Amino acid sequence: MDLRSARARLDQLWRRGAEFLGCEYAIMGGAMTWVSERHLVAAISNAGGFGVIACGAMSPDQLAAEIAATQEMTKRPFGVNLIVMHPALEALVEACVAGRVSHVVFAGGMPSAAYLQKIKAAGAKTMAFAPGPPIAKKLVRMKIDGIIIEGAEAGGHIGPVSTSVLAQEILPAVREVPVFVAGGIGRGEAILSYLEMGASGCQLGTRFVCARESIAHAKFKRAFILAAARDAMPSIQLDRRFPVIPVRAIVNRATERFLETQRDVIERYNRGELSKEAAQLEIEHFWAGSLRRAVIDGDVESGSLMAGQSVGMVTREQSTAEIIEELVDQALTALLTRERLEAASQ
Repeated sequence: MDLRSARARLDQLWRRGAEFLGCEYAIMGGAMTWVSERHLVAAISNAGGFGVIACGAMSPDQLAAEIAATQEMTKRPFGVNLIVMHPALEALVEACVAGRVSHVVFAGGMPSAAYLQKIKAAGAKTMAFAPGPPIAKKLVRMKIDGIIIEGAEAGGHIGPVSTSVLAQEILPAVREVPVFVAGGIGRGEAILSYLEMGASGCQLGTRFVCARESIAHAKFKRAFILAAARDAMPSIQLDRRFPVIPVRAIVNRATERFLETQRDVIERYNRGELSKEAAQLEIEHFWAGSLRRAVIDGDVESGSLMAGQSVGMVTREQSTAEIIEELVDQALTALLTRERLEAASQ
């Protein structure tokens, strides 16, 4: 196998995903709030991947403006990630339809059939996250166009199951629609392995945080460059009476303060100084605004450094095009190396 044959093989492996997304490489950019905005999204799409705007807590007007601004920076397809629990979800869906976005990705829960139908009627494709085989099958029955499976190695809000296990459970069971794998992916060899397992492509978030086009603060990027995989840990829950939604982030002073806050709140509750509702609210409000403080303001001590375990593979600032080229080259090298080893063993 020469380089040309390896490229043909890789193109064959992710053809379904690339055609589904309308891009050259079936590499999706993970939707990271405050990071995945027009500059990074357009850069990913322009480099041959598929950028995705993180709507997060944007208002419908803000999302409409972000879509329009992104379209000024790229003529290639990109998507929008919408949080199902957003109070203005219907208006956000309208903004995507009006903006003629090619793909809408639903996260944080099951999208309604009505929203799926509305988006599909406008000519766009729909995607959603499946945390396990039953949800994946249900999404297929709902006529979803594509599925993303994201393991616990991912940054931000995470589920309990690893990427490798989800891939083994879902990829052989779901063939009706393209399935993209996410969570802890930082190199091209991993992308290749999931493609060969049956994935149509992969989604990477953490790997793109330190792209030159990313507007993340220099201190935020520096924290990623210095971090090892073991530094990206899920948030800890001290008392099952007060649930904490697991969020993976780089450990910092705020992580320690969160544990101290939980201890203090639990003690006050046990002494009868707080109601259970007030105690839960105080715990939940600890991280309010902390992601923006870290990403935009550069407060890496009291802000939230959401990152996946692939952060250990982020070693320097690069252009988005260089990152994607590096990922593709790693996949091609893996194919060529395997071919040489097999030839040598015969």
